[in-house]
Amino acid sequence: MGLFSRKEPWYVAGLAFECVGCGRCCAGPEEGYVWTTTREIAAIAEHLGISEDRLYERYVRKVGRRYSLIEREDNHDCIFLEGESPTGGKCRIYPVRPKQCRTWPFWPANLRGPGAWAMAALRCKGINRGPLHTYDEIEAKRKATCQ
Repeated sequence: MGLFSRKEPWYVAGLAFECVGCGRCCAGPEEGYVWTTTREIAAIAEHLGISEDRLYERYVRKVGRRYSLIEREDNHDCIFLEGESPTGGKCRIYPVRPKQCRTWPFWPANLRGPGAWAMAALRCKGINRGPLHTYDEIEAKRKATCQ
């Protein structure tokens, strides 16, 4: 190995993904967080035609210093997932969904190795199908989830 060699990530050749709209990435059964920013909350409120105050009251919870969209109590699905999950469902805020949602499935946990990617594929029908996303695209989304 040369002085400036580095080990390339396992996904250096790219990964295939195409959202099929199944809603599984938005569904329980475990409790989780859909992290969102004040800027994203403003966009969601505008998209829904309600005030930001109303959005905070009905759909947002504060967790430490951060904000998360709430989940349905009965199944832990995102509050904005309409329809029955995990076999189907549509996001009511898809055009203005938070960055966390826009970067799926290129999250650090899913990119740890081929095994982690395969586990995510068991839940997400869009993994390993559709267009090939380049290493640079994947890295941009992976890094965006860490901010």
